[in-house]
Amino acid sequence: MSNAASPSVEFYFDPICPWCWMTSRWAAEVAETRGFEIDWRPISLQIVNEGEDPGSLAEVMRQGHRMGQVALAVGAEAGSAAVGALYTEMGTRIHPGARTDYDEIILESLAAVDGVSTGLLEAAGRPDDAQLRENTRHALEIAGPDVGVPIISIDGVAFFGPVVTPAPTGEAALQLWDGIYAAASVPGFYELKRGRTEGPKF
Repeated sequence: MSNAASPSVEFYFDPICPWCWMTSRWAAEVAETRGFEIDWRPISLQIVNEGEDPGSLAEVMRQGHRMGQVALAVGAEAGSAAVGALYTEMGTRIHPGARTDYDEIILESLAAVDGVSTGLLEAAGRPDDAQLRENTRHALEIAGPDVGVPIISIDGVAFFGPVVTPAPTGEAALQLWDGIYAAASVPGFYELKRGRTEGPKF
């Protein structure tokens, strides 16, 4: 493990997942407070669930996949920080904003991020999703099977979660981070879980 003050952190996300969104708000606050960077990496729940019947979630998974393609294009053009900024803009509109006009959400979000073109909307329709598949494959490889998002890697040790509602802030956010960091430092630690009793609270 690196020094706790400067960890190497990767955050794997699908923009459509509300639980992932809340965890990302917590992680972003901790990163800003503690002064480290997060490498934001889109993956696709549509790819994770290939071969299964998504039922009523088919369309939202398709939209998450499309937004992941756009996030990859933004990363190629402007880097990981821009991906994080795009995720913030999209997630704010989708989750607390409760909007479903996805193309408008993508356009508005692209326009709100410095240094990227709204023309990157076209990436949403690209049939070549090899990079998104590779991101997804890698995330599942490092976190293990039967997981979704969020996936956080700290100095090369990856976990699914934490799943929290609402996202902790202030001192509580830092306490949770320190606990996750401590868990990541234990080579044999794999799982800590309890059943959810509440839905997402944005």
